[in-house]
Amino acid sequence: MKLLNMSNNMKVAVQILVKGMVQGVGFRYFALRQANQLGVAGYVKNLADGDVEIVVEGEREILDYFKKILKEGPSYGYVEDLVVKELPYENKYSRFSVEF
Repeated sequence: MKLLNMSNNMKVAVQILVKGMVQGVGFRYFALRQANQLGVAGYVKNLADGDVEIVVEGEREILDYFKKILKEGPSYGYVEDLVVKELPYENKYSRFSVEF
C-alpha cells in the first residue's frame, strides 16, 4: 500500500481553463460527475470564448487525478489543453456545481 506524502496531501484551489471542443458535448456534466465521485468542491461553467472554466478545491493529489480525467474528457468532446492556475485555498465551496 502506497503511503501519501503529507506535504502533497494538503488542500489547494485551482482554476482550470479547458480548451478544445468542450461546449455542447456534455463536458460540464462529465466534470460534475467526476468531481462528485472524487469529493472535490467548486464549480464548472461555459465561457463566452468556447472554453470551460473550472474552479475546484481539494487535496492536491486528488486534484492532480481530476486534471488527468478532465484531459480525457467525455467521449463526444475533444480537450486540446488545460491551463491551470493555482488560487489561494479559501474553503469556500461545500459542493461541486454547474454554473450558468
